[in-house]
Amino acid sequence: MTSEYNIRQVGAANTLEYRVFTEKDGKVVSPFHDIPLFANEARTVLNMIVEIPRWSNAKMEISKDEKFNPILQDTKKGKLRFVRNCFPHKGYIWNYGAFPQTWEDPAATHPETKAAGDNDPVDVCEIGEAVGYTGQVKQVKVLGIMALLDEGETDWKVIVVDVNDPLASKLNDIEDVERHLPGLIRATNEWFRIYKIPDGKPENQFAFSGEAKNRKYATEIIHECNEAWKRLIAGQASKPGDISLTNTTVEGSPALVSTASAEYTSLPADSRAPPAPIDPSINKTFFISGHSV
Repeated sequence: MTSEYNIRQVGAANTLEYRVFTEKDGKVVSPFHDIPLFANEARTVLNMIVEIPRWSNAKMEISKDEKFNPILQDTKKGKLRFVRNCFPHKGYIWNYGAFPQTWEDPAATHPETKAAGDNDPVDVCEIGEAVGYTGQVKQVKVLGIMALLDEGETDWKVIVVDVNDPLASKLNDIEDVERHLPGLIRATNEWFRIYKIPDGKPENQFAFSGEAKNRKYATEIIHECNEAWKRLIAGQASKPGDISLTNTTVEGSPALVSTASAEYTSLPADSRAPPAPIDPSINKTFFISGHSV
C-alpha cells in the first residue's frame, strides 16, 4: 500500500512560521477533514497522519484553527514546545500522530473515564520499526487503546502498527504487542505518565489503572469519535470552539470550498528551507525519581 499523499512545507522546521500542508494529487487538503478515516472498504485499515516522528522532540500538531489545518509546532508563551527526554526515553518513542475525521467532543463525557473529550482528533501511537516524517499519511491497523486523563479531559491514545511493517501480520490485538514487542506497553504507560514532569507539572493519570484495552474497545472509541467529527463538520456540534472546518471534499458541509475559492488560492506555495538550529538544552536527559519503570 503506497501513500497517495505528499507534503507542502512552508518555511524552516524549528521556527514559529513553519507549516506542513497535506497535498493529494498536488492539491492541498485538510488532514483533519479531507483524508478518509478508513483506507479500505472493510474498514480494517485506517489512515493516520504522522505529526511527530519517533525519537524526535518537537511537539508538532495539526492546527485546529488555521484553514486547511496544516501541521505546526505547538507553542507556550510564544516559545516553541519540545518534549523533554525522560530517562531512559529519547523524544517520542513511537511515530505519534492522529486519525483524520475524528474528534474528541468536549461536550461529551465518556461513561467509563468520567471525563469529557479534549477537543482534538484522536491521538495515535504507531509502533512499527520505520521512522516516519511529519505529514506522512500511513495506513495502519488498530491494536489497542489507552485512556490518558490529561488535566481533567479524556485523551485517548490508540496503539497501531503500519500495515507494511514486517511484524504487522503477527500483530492483531493488544496481547500480541506484549508477545512480540515486550515492554513497549509498559514503556508507553510510563512515557505518558512522566513526560510533563520536567516542565513542572504533576504526573499524568490514566483511566482503567493504566491498562491498555483491546482492539475491539479501541475500534468502538474510534467509531464514536468519527461520529462526533461528522456532527462537527456538519455544523451540528454543541461546542465547536474555534476549529476551522474548511475542506474540499465533504459534501454537504457548510465549510466546503472549491480550489478556485479565495481561501484555497491564498494558500502559500512550497518554500521549504533547511531546519533552524535547536537549542542544545533540548538534548538534556531528565532523571525522574519516584516512578517505576
